[in-house]
Amino acid sequence: MNAPLRRVGVVVMILFGLLFLNLNWIQAYKADEYRTSDYNGRVQVAEYDRKRGNIEAGGTPVATSKETNGSLKYLRTYPGGEKYAHVLGYKPVNLGDTGIERAEDDFLAGTSDQLFADRFRDMLRITGEPSGGGNVLLSVSKRAQDTAYRELADNKLATRGAAIALDPRTGAIQALVSMPSFDPNPLASHNGGEASAAYNKLEGDPNGPLKNRALGETLPPGSTFKIVVAAAALENGVTKETAIPAGPSYTAPTSGTPIRNAVPSICPEDEVTLMNAVTESCNTGFAKLGVRLGADTIKEKARQFGFEQEDLTVGHLDEAGLPVAASRTGDMKNPDGGDDPAGLAQSSIGQFDVRMTPLQGALIAATVANNGSQMRPYLVQQLLGPDRTTNYYTADPKQLRQPVSGQVANDLRDMMVNVVREGTGRNARIDGYTVGGKTGTAQAGENTDDHGWFIGFALDKDGKPVSAVCVMLESAGNGGSAEAARIAGQIMRAAIADPGGR
Repeated sequence: MNAPLRRVGVVVMILFGLLFLNLNWIQAYKADEYRTSDYNGRVQVAEYDRKRGNIEAGGTPVATSKETNGSLKYLRTYPGGEKYAHVLGYKPVNLGDTGIERAEDDFLAGTSDQLFADRFRDMLRITGEPSGGGNVLLSVSKRAQDTAYRELADNKLATRGAAIALDPRTGAIQALVSMPSFDPNPLASHNGGEASAAYNKLEGDPNGPLKNRALGETLPPGSTFKIVVAAAALENGVTKETAIPAGPSYTAPTSGTPIRNAVPSICPEDEVTLMNAVTESCNTGFAKLGVRLGADTIKEKARQFGFEQEDLTVGHLDEAGLPVAASRTGDMKNPDGGDDPAGLAQSSIGQFDVRMTPLQGALIAATVANNGSQMRPYLVQQLLGPDRTTNYYTADPKQLRQPVSGQVANDLRDMMVNVVREGTGRNARIDGYTVGGKTGTAQAGENTDDHGWFIGFALDKDGKPVSAVCVMLESAGNGGSAEAARIAGQIMRAAIADPGGR
């Protein structure tokens, strides 16, 4: 064999070797990624040979599959339409799935390792349809979800917003609504063109109906952030009866912009107690208090409540679920590393660079109601097998963190109860229950109406927390926080009337 042929032979052998290595790399390391890819249409189509399990809320199927006469045997349907869209997500044929449909995909599809015995029994059968996928039971209260959706959908002040309620003792989410919402049914169509057109229309909507504003979007929280500042103050020598500097106006050092109260009648005196500062929502008092406490103290207390957390998800307690955006406090520092008094003063009233999700707001209220213990939020209550007799999972509540002591939580609780009893949160009152809360009005820009916020909780006659809630009305303008308080009261009342949600 002459030299040119030998060289060709060597090159061919090297190419075959590289091809062999590539095939082994794909089989060993990439096979599962390709198999589970949202863009692997062949695998997705094969899933439709097995009936997908139900997702249920309050004993009612809110995602189910019905038999068809087409090549795809089952069509995914969502009887609740827009009401549960941001909880369930959607399961399309050739698009990426979202929400609980994505988080619990293996169990719903019947491919989970937990359901191996069911698949093995299918293999032994000579005839008959394969068993369906498993069923996911949500923690959501049907009544609370209905109320939250109706109140946001019919609201006259805001077309965009969110509401989320949870049980402070367990973290079980009782309601989760983002507005505007969308109908997931067209996205699950077996007609790929129709599904893509429906998605493109939603994606192009300037109001962002696909956004999950309860979990995935952050906005300035306004005065609801004062609860975090009050907690820091209580841990640094201030009591709820301590007089703090206030007054009609405050201009922080290095700032030419004065901070004023919402109306002149709010804390015009030189000093007010911390209790009254929370009740009246005294901007000047909290701005001065924040500057006195310092940026490091405020930021650390916010972090202890859950700000800056990057990895929180909501779904199954033991597995990844719906992603949650990190709430932020911003820098509050000068370039030289020292405190920026102007930014710190604004941050202490929930402005400047402070950003919060509605979930974080509900967690703050829940922590106060639950003696300082913050439970990990979740949506999946149970996983039942295809025959509904085998229970593969029941949520076992887990503490997420302990942001404040029981004594500090008790003082915060007293102040928040006074907000609803005598202050800006009166609209949230519920007969027969002790309700606490904090309103917030957040400036959103020169040409944008203010956002309205309310965080709060309800305690039964024995002082036991039964619900905590956050309502955010985006660009609601004047009266937005009072309306958020009213909606929050309605949602908590519905959750109370539907204990356990199921």
